[in-house]
Amino acid sequence: MSELITLKDKQFKPYILEIEILDAVKKMADVINFELKNDLPLFLVVLNGAFMFAADLLRSITIPCEVSFIKVASYDGVGSTGTVDELIGLNENIKGRTVVLVEDIVDTGLTINRISDILYFKEVKQVKVATALLKPDAYKKELKIDYVAHKIKNEFVVGYGLDYLGLGRNLKEIYILA
Repeated sequence: MSELITLKDKQFKPYILEIEILDAVKKMADVINFELKNDLPLFLVVLNGAFMFAADLLRSITIPCEVSFIKVASYDGVGSTGTVDELIGLNENIKGRTVVLVEDIVDTGLTINRISDILYFKEVKQVKVATALLKPDAYKKELKIDYVAHKIKNEFVVGYGLDYLGLGRNLKEIYILA
């Protein structure tokens, strides 16, 4: 794992190793494969942040499934804007389907709650949430988070798909604000 890194005007220190991330994602995939083996889930990946997590997760999913993408935004710099702006919508017919919402990080729950509302309005059978990271101390919604790779403290992180002002998504490890 690398030492301190600088992205724009902020410094970040190592937090979660790549091997720890991949091990947790593989364990999550094993649970999903078991729980949804009699289903044909649609994995709905929230862009941009969840792309690395989704790629690793889906490489370990062995059951038949489909994958689609949605893009929403609720962050500005290091803080949430408090709103969710849907940028790219869902085009598939999802009525009666199990949808696994794939997120990079769940903190307040605003984004997943809004997407879940949209999915249930489209009459899905069920929504399951899979996230690389969960901030339990920040989570304010009732929606169940079904699959969590890592629980973290309520601090700003980058790497493994998460960014700071567009930078850091390509990092293999997760870094925390120094």
